[in-house]
Formats: sequence, C-alpha cells, structure tokens
Amino acid sequence: MRRYLITACGLVIFGAYVVAQSVDQTSAPTEARLRETVANLRAGRIATPTNYDRLNAEQKAYVTSILSGPRADISGPLGVMMVSPALGDLTQKAMAYSRFAGRDGFSSVPPKLNELAILMVGKLWSAEYVWNAHHAYGVRMGLAAETVEAIRRGVRPTNLPRDEQAIYDFADEFLRTRTVSDATLNAARTVLGGDRGIVDLVGTMGLYQISSMMVALDKTPLPQGVKPYFQ
Repeated sequence: MRRYLITACGLVIFGAYVVAQSVDQTSAPTEARLRETVANLRAGRIATPTNYDRLNAEQKAYVTSILSGPRADISGPLGVMMVSPALGDLTQKAMAYSRFAGRDGFSSVPPKLNELAILMVGKLWSAEYVWNAHHAYGVRMGLAAETVEAIRRGVRPTNLPRDEQAIYDFADEFLRTRTVSDATLNAARTVLGGDRGIVDLVGTMGLYQISSMMVALDKTPLPQGVKPYFQ
C-alpha cells in the first residue's frame, strides 16, 4: 500500500517542481526571521540543526526558499529534511503545490477535499504532527468537526455530502487495497472535474505519506501543551 503511493509521490515531485516555482515569488525573509525560525525547531531522533550559524550554504538556501513562500515556518517534516536539503527543497515545493490547493498555480483539488485526503493519510500513519497541523484547518476549509473526529477514531463518517463521500471512498479504497475500482474512480473524477483532479489528489496522498513517514521516523515532538491525538 505505502509503496504505491510513495511511487506516485515521486512523479508528482518532479512535475510540481516546475509549477511550484511560484512559491518562491514572495518577499525574502530577513536574517532575524531565519535565525528565529531555525532556533524554534524541536528536534526529535534526527539531528535537525537548531543553530542558524551551523547551517551549511545548502541548508540556508533551503530555509530561505521555504520562508520566501506562503509557509510560516519549517517545523515538522520540513525541519527533518533540512539534513538533506536537496531532497527537502524538491519535496517542500511539491508539498506547497498540494498544501495550498485552490490558489492559482497550485493543486486543482478543492481545499476541503484536499484536507480530507490529508487527514486520512495522517490517520493511516498515526502521524501526530500531520494531524495537529491539519485537523483544525480541515474544519476551516469546510469539513464538519464530526467528520474529522470520525477519521481520527478510525470509523467511517456518516451523512457526508456527495463530494466528500466520493473522495473519502476513493482515498479509503486506495489506501486499504492499493487500487480503486472503476466506479470509485469515476465518482471521484466527476467530483474533481476530470483526470487532473485525480492526479493532483493522488499526488497529495503520496506527498503526505512522505510527510508522515518523516515525522514518524523522527518522532517529531508536538508543540508544547498539545496532547497526542492517537493514544
């Protein structure tokens, strides 16, 4: 199951790299912001640097690239990948393409449905950091709190709108069986307006497999005061 989505993710990283160049087209961060962001990282088992002066040139360029775009920080999987900045930079650009769905030049999947798929991947991996970053955002994007809670508990949500039901069924079937039936694919294709939406959706699922794997490897600590979601 995981092998399939990780392979799909690799294809999306290459394609989204070109599209996501627009992520870098905002204002460059100040050195003070760079230093503060790195100092605020919470390392787990991977030796994520937390001293800006100890970063090499590639790592500094990686941090600058992220903070020049729409992201507010480099915590979680992006912090873990600082130890391999070339991989991290390709991945963060592709993840930005998926994460900021609905904006011009980014994923075509409606944000609410995008978050639904992300939460399902996060639950699959019991990825505490991913869940913490997305459960409230999913509600802000239009998911019912009851739907998010059902996913967290590992039960099938009830009374879903037609669009959410189609994407839930697609993600659930794909994650469980490593394939989707024609009927499930066609229902999701109709909701997403065609094959680009399907490819963008699977790309998001694959990319958040990488994100979940990175924080699972690192055992990245949750922010102070946040209790675990899956214990």
